[in-house]
Amino acid sequence: MTEHVLTGTRGTIAVREWPHPSPRLLALVVHGYGEHAGRYEELADVLRGHGAAVFAPDHMGHGRSAGERVVIEDFEDVVTDVHAVAELARAAHPDLPLVVIGHSMGGLIAARYAQRHGDTLAALVLSGPVIGGWKLPEQLLAHEEIPDIPVRPAALSRDPAVGAAYAADPLVWHGPMKRPTLEAFARTLETVAKDGDIGPLPLLWLHGDDDRLVPLPGSRTGVERLSGGAATERIYPGARHEVFNETNKAEVFADVTRFLDGVL
Repeated sequence: MTEHVLTGTRGTIAVREWPHPSPRLLALVVHGYGEHAGRYEELADVLRGHGAAVFAPDHMGHGRSAGERVVIEDFEDVVTDVHAVAELARAAHPDLPLVVIGHSMGGLIAARYAQRHGDTLAALVLSGPVIGGWKLPEQLLAHEEIPDIPVRPAALSRDPAVGAAYAADPLVWHGPMKRPTLEAFARTLETVAKDGDIGPLPLLWLHGDDDRLVPLPGSRTGVERLSGGAATERIYPGARHEVFNETNKAEVFADVTRFLDGVL
């Protein structure tokens, strides 16, 4: 793994690269709220083993990137930062197909990226995406003071080691959500809903049916609208929010690589 530092829209952006000596595709991994790109090393290893050079930024206010912790005032800026990472990847490997993989909040960012830059992509993968009918922002914004409701580590995966590592990770935010970010979530959910589908771009949707952080029914409405009803879906019985860290992750990884093979 190597690291890059880019000038983002609101400060420096830390980018991880898992290189490949002779890649056949580029994979851009877009992480979720409160976490960082380093939590996707196992996914990156799987993608590298399948011929991908993998790039993953820490979003503004997250991980090793600049900014007040977990404050995102406008997700359009994050999409612009992700596009800068895509350009970094393309500069190193011109003419290779690019796939964007977004998890949770990263699914919202990736969906908006596909709306803005879909003609530059070969495929889109959304894992437990914050898209469609996600009610948490409006519920929290109704309070005069945002309540401190931490993510329960057990909600991430049936594997207790995943929750323990998350709880002990100093680069993970463990405090309350912040009002500007919640307001930005609400605006961007509405923007993605109104901005139309992504046409023929292949889309793979992954979701655990026991996801209590981003419930499956709400995501379904957003994914169906985004894909025009043409998404490939994989719903995993009993799985929680982080399907890439679940007890059946080998099945999830196989679904991703099979999908990519079909696209490429």
